[in-house]
Amino acid sequence: MQNQFIVMHREDNCVTSLEDIPKEEEVIIDNISIKINQNIPLGHKIALIDIKKGSFIKKYGEIIGIATEDIKKGDWIHTHNIKSHYLEKIDK
Repeated sequence: MQNQFIVMHREDNCVTSLEDIPKEEEVIIDNISIKINQNIPLGHKIALIDIKKGSFIKKYGEIIGIATEDIKKGDWIHTHNIKSHYLEKIDK
């Protein structure tokens, strides 16, 4: 079976989907089963762990955003639940 996602860096707390992944599907990531909580579009991020509001989202081993709400393992990560870390740094 072809991978449905790609892990960019070992320190990331999200993965990127390589295809549309339907809600309720179980995926195996690093020998851990994760139930997908929403439909995940191709190219979008999936939470590998529970992420608390205000915590950093990491991709490519770098901080790419800040959670604007609690995000559960298997959730879709997108503009509805993160804000840019880059813009946060500019505002200060």
